[in-house]
Amino acid sequence: MSNQLTHLDSRGAAHMVDISNKSVTTREAVAGARVSMQIKVLDLLEQASAKKGDVLATARIAGIMAAKKTSELIPLCHPLALSKVAVEFELDHEQGVIFIQARCVVEGKTGVEMEALTAASVAALTIYDMCKAVDPTMVIDDIKLLEKIGGKSGHWLRLDVAQLKES
Repeated sequence: MSNQLTHLDSRGAAHMVDISNKSVTTREAVAGARVSMQIKVLDLLEQASAKKGDVLATARIAGIMAAKKTSELIPLCHPLALSKVAVEFELDHEQGVIFIQARCVVEGKTGVEMEALTAASVAALTIYDMCKAVDPTMVIDDIKLLEKIGGKSGHWLRLDVAQLKES
C-alpha cells in the first residue's frame, strides 16, 4: 500500500484521481459496522415487529441505495457501475449488538471501499433512525474496511478478520 495521499495533486490541492491508465479488473470490498442497543430492540428486529415495519429489510435497501450514490455523497469519489451490493446482518443477543457487513463488487478501474463503507454506515443509520424512539441510547461504531480484493494492491484482509477466519 502507498504511504502517500492520492487525492492531492503536486501543489497539495484536492483533486479527483486520474484512473484513465488503470486496467479494468474485478474489485471487491467488504466493510462492517456495529449498532449496540437494548435487548428488547433486538427482539423486535428479529421478529420484524417494530412499529415502523421490517427494520432490517429497510436498512438493507438503504445500504444498497447508498452504495450506488456514494460518488454523490463523498467528494472526489468516482461514479461506479456496481455489479453487486449485499448488506447482511448478524444479531448478537448476548452483546446487544447488530453486526452489519456490506460487500460491493465492480468491474472497473478503481476500488469500491468507499461504496462498502457507505453501505454499512447508512444501513446502521437507518436502524438507528427506525428504532430511536424505543432506544435513544443506541450507539453506532466500529465502521471499518474488513477486506479488499483486486486492483493494483491485490488482496488485503484486516488482521482481526483474518484471525477469525482461521479459527
